[in-house]
Amino acid sequence: MRAMVYEKFRERPMVRGVPSPSCPPAGAIIRVQATGLCRSDWHAWMGHDDDVTVPHVPGHELAGTLAEVGPEVTGWRIGDRVTTPFVCACGSCERCRAGDHQVCDRQTQPGFTHWGSFAELVAIEHAEVNLVRVPDGVDIATAASLGCRFATAYRAVVAQGRVHDGAWVAVHGCGGLGLSAVMIAAARGAQVVAVDVTGPALELARRAGATVVVDGSAEPDVAAAVRDATGGGAHVSIDALGCTTTFQNSLRGLRKRGRHVQAGLLLAEHATQAVAMGPVVANELEILGSHGMAAHDYPPMLAEIAAGTLRPELLIGRELTLEDGVDALLAMSHGSPAGVTILRP
Repeated sequence: MRAMVYEKFRERPMVRGVPSPSCPPAGAIIRVQATGLCRSDWHAWMGHDDDVTVPHVPGHELAGTLAEVGPEVTGWRIGDRVTTPFVCACGSCERCRAGDHQVCDRQTQPGFTHWGSFAELVAIEHAEVNLVRVPDGVDIATAASLGCRFATAYRAVVAQGRVHDGAWVAVHGCGGLGLSAVMIAAARGAQVVAVDVTGPALELARRAGATVVVDGSAEPDVAAAVRDATGGGAHVSIDALGCTTTFQNSLRGLRKRGRHVQAGLLLAEHATQAVAMGPVVANELEILGSHGMAAHDYPPMLAEIAAGTLRPELLIGRELTLEDGVDALLAMSHGSPAGVTILRP
C-alpha cells in the first residue's frame, strides 16, 4: 500500500510503498478514504510521544470502508462505512468494564502505538468495541474529522465541562479542537469567548458561534480580558491548544467554582505546569483532563450532527493529497492552519 512514512523523527517523511497491515483476529482493516491532519501528528513526528517508534506511519483521525474483518468479529461486513475513536479500547480491562474506554488500560492508538491512517489501509484492534458506523447522511471527510478533535471537544464540553445554557465558556486556541469546542458549547446555549493569535482562526470562531473573540497577540493580559468579557470569569474554560500560555490563561480566567478542562496535549517543555493552589482552594476551582471519547458515546453526537444542530463540516478547511500532506505536516512547526485539514490517501 501507499503511505506517508518517516524514518527518523524531525526528518522529512516520504510517500512510498510499504507492507499492508495484517488483520487482527478480533480486529478489522479499514480502507482509508479520508484522514485528518492534527497537531498530535506533528507532536509524534517531533518525537514528543513515547509510544511512537520509527519508521512510522502517522495519522489517527480516519474514516473509510471495511476492507477486511477478523474471524472473531460479528455484526460488521466488508464495505461498511466506518470511523473510529483515536483511543481504541480493549473492552475488557477494569476501566473498560466501567464504560471508560477513553482511558483504557490497554488502549491502542493508530498513528501512535502502531502505524496509522496516512495510508491506504489501517488496522484496528477489537473492532466490535471500537468501530463506529457512519450514518448515510454524513460524508466521509466529516466523519474523519470526528475521531480526535471533534469527539474530544464534545466530551470536553458536555461530559467534563458540563456546559449548560447561559454559561460563559472560554476556549483558548482555535485550531480544529478549539473550533469544535466553540461550536459544541454554542449549540448548548453557552456564550463563548474564543481566544487565538491569528485573525483567520478568530473569524472561523465567530462563524462557529463565538460571542466574543480575544486576539491573544494584541491583548497584554488575556485572562483579564476573558474576565472582563464574561463579567467575572468563565464558568468553564478549555485549553484546546496545550501550551504553558494557554493553560495558565485558561486557569486564571475562571470565575469562582469554575472548571478548567485540559483537552489540548501538554507535551515536551509544556508537560509540567506550576499551579498556584491558593486560588484553586479559595475559589473551589476544578482542573479536569479530557482524553478523546469512547465509541459507545458517539450516538448522541451523531444524532446532533444528523439533526443539523452540530455542523462539523463547516470546520473543514483544505483537502489535500497524501503527497501535499507532507508539507502541511512540516508547516505545523510554524503554527496550525485555520480549520481542519483532510488528507485523501
